[in-house]
This record gives sequence, C-alpha cells and structure tokens, in this order.
Amino acid sequence: MPVTDTSKQLPAPVTAPQTGRPRLWPLWIAAILALLLAIALGAWSYLQWQKHQTALQAIQTLQQDADQLENLYGSRGSEQARRLQALETRLAEQRELIATQQRQIDHNARELLEAGNRTRTDWLLAEAEYLLRIANQRLLIEKDIRGALSALQSADEVLRESDDIGVYPVRQQLAREVQSLRSIQSVDRTGLYLRLEAAIAAINDLTDQALINDRAPGFGMLADENNPADGSNRFTRAWNRFLDTLKEVVVIRRMDEPVKPLLSPDQSAWARLNLQLMLEEAEMAVLRGNQPLYERALNKAITTINDWYDSTNPTISGLNETLTELAKGDVDPELPDISQSLGLLKERLAGRLAADDGNSEAGKGEPES
Repeated sequence: MPVTDTSKQLPAPVTAPQTGRPRLWPLWIAAILALLLAIALGAWSYLQWQKHQTALQAIQTLQQDADQLENLYGSRGSEQARRLQALETRLAEQRELIATQQRQIDHNARELLEAGNRTRTDWLLAEAEYLLRIANQRLLIEKDIRGALSALQSADEVLRESDDIGVYPVRQQLAREVQSLRSIQSVDRTGLYLRLEAAIAAINDLTDQALINDRAPGFGMLADENNPADGSNRFTRAWNRFLDTLKEVVVIRRMDEPVKPLLSPDQSAWARLNLQLMLEEAEMAVLRGNQPLYERALNKAITTINDWYDSTNPTISGLNETLTELAKGDVDPELPDISQSLGLLKERLAGRLAADDGNSEAGKGEPES
C-alpha cells in the first residue's frame, strides 16, 4: 500500500484553542442598567406613595369639610325650624292680641252707647260715688283726716248739683260723717316727724364730754400742768394729783341712792346709736299711725337718757323735755265710720239703673202705632 494513501487516511489534526481574558463589560452594563432600573422603580414608587398619601389627606380634608358642611346645614336647618316655630308662636300671640283688642273695642263701643243714654244726673252720681270711695281710702288706709273731710265735702257739693230727690238720705248721712270728722283733732304727722328728726340731729351732734356722765372716769378734762388755771405751784399740783389718785383707789358710795353706770367710749357710741334707732322707730310709728309703738319707742328713749346720761347737761335736759312732750301726743285717734253714705249712694245708683232698664223694656214691648 503506498505511503501516500496511508497518510491520506489519518484524521485531521486538531488545532488547540487559543486561551485569553474573558470579556466582562456586558455584565457590568447589565448590572448598571438593572441598578438604574431599580433606582427608577424605587423613585417612581416613592412618588406614587407620596401621591397616595396626598390623595388620602385630601380625601380626609374633604370628608371633614363635608362633615362640617353637614353639621352647619343641619344646625341651620334646626335654627330655621326654631325660627319658624317662634314666628308661628308670635303670629298666634298677635292673633290672640288682635282678638282681645277687638273684644275691647266692642266693649268700649257698648259702653259709649250706654254712656250716651245716661243723663247729667247719672254722671254726677257716679262722680259723687268716686269721691266717697276716695274719702274712705284716705281715712282707712292713709288715716288722712283732712283729705277725707275734703273729699266728703266735694261729694256733697256734687250731689247738691244733681236734680235727683232720692239723694236726700245720702246727703243727710254725709252731713253726719262730716261733723264726726270735724270733731276729731287732726294729727300733725309732719310736725311730729320733723321734731323727731331735730332730736336725732341733736343726739348726733353731742360729743362724749357733753353726752356722757361727767363723773365717768377717762373723760375728765385734765388741766395743763405747765399752765395751771388756778395759778398753784408745783407742790400744790402734786398734792392734788395724789388726792385724785387716792379718790380713784378708794371710792365711797352711798347705797341709799341709785347708782348710774359709767360709760366707756364704745358704750357712748353704742348708746347714741341706740337712741337714734329708738327715735327712728318712733318716726315710723308716726307715719303708720301706730300709737303703742310710738309710746313704747319714746318711753324707751326717755328711760335710756335718764339712766345713762347726765341730767344736768342743758342739751340732755332739753332732749328729755322734748321727748316727754312728744310722748304725750296721739298719733292714732279713733276714726269714725264714713262708709254708710257710700252704701246709700250705691243703693240709689242701683235703683236708678233698674228703673232705666224697666222703662227700656216697657218701651220695647209697646206695639207701634
């Protein structure tokens, strides 16, 4: 076999691969791209989360606004309902007031129609009745004798102008009541009140030395040692002080004579205030016409002056005389009954009214000619 043929049948030689550094830049590019993509996705997700949170806050704000609007409109609706109810109530009151006024107008119209049918005598009798009512009120409530007497005299003059012969018993009783009032001694309440006010002012103007008993310790006026009034020397003044001290230590009292209590400055102020309250109580009794209270207040004031104050003081003696004189006054004289004339006049008015009603009914019952 030829050599050339054998060599042709051998396998082809294998070339060894060339070894070198692998290429890594595609991997880096892919990693960088993946990192950039992750960063972009994270930023996009963060933005979407912020938008979501903003949307949630907006939704909450809108919900709060909606709740506020709902509450506002609800309260306004309630307020409108209350206002509507108040307007309806006021409208009902106005309707009731209009109805009342209409009834009053109808009543006044009827009164005017009836008044047009009254005569001058009816008006005079009504005026006299009013004056008699005023007289009874003045006498019973205010205890004003002069006012009651003036009202009775005015009523008698009005009855004299009327031409009704049926008022004769009324005028007769009026004459008796006027005479009974004239026989009462009028009480000068204003004069008594002013005299009590003057007594209160005199008490307030008194000083401790003038008001309190001059024998009370602590209120004597000590002479000036440097300028003695009697011109005595120092030895004489010292001896006098010793005697005064001895008199204060050793006190001799006669037990057969009443002993008056001595007042301190606080007791002096209390006594003046107590006297003032007693006299103010007497003033109230004068205005109310309360004789027992008036006498009790003045007697208490007189007893207080006699027990606590020096009767030799001119002001105290003057107050004592004034209060003793005022205590003899009568602020509540016995008042007569002047209501009988009013009762007689009412009977006369009722009789005239019954007679007028009978005449009107008789006139309606007569057939027309």
